[in-house]
Amino acid sequence: MNNPFVTFLMPMSTLMLGFLSALLLPAPWFGLALTYKLMAMFHLHDVNQLYTLVFCLWFLLLGAVEYFVIRFVYVRFFKV
Repeated sequence: MNNPFVTFLMPMSTLMLGFLSALLLPAPWFGLALTYKLMAMFHLHDVNQLYTLVFCLWFLLLGAVEYFVIRFVYVRFFKV
């Protein structure tokens, strides 16, 4: 990574791809027993707090994976 803009581009691209993933891919759903067990383990007050955390982590993870896959394909096949 020679250009300093690329270091700024990586987190920005990860967030953008995470937001696009929110439109394309479903987030994980837990059963009721596991949901209440996770709520008790993390000391959360309601299910909304749990799923806010789950959605944020899920889409950031998907955005990071998509970024590295797209970057790999670009560097491997399209970069001159």
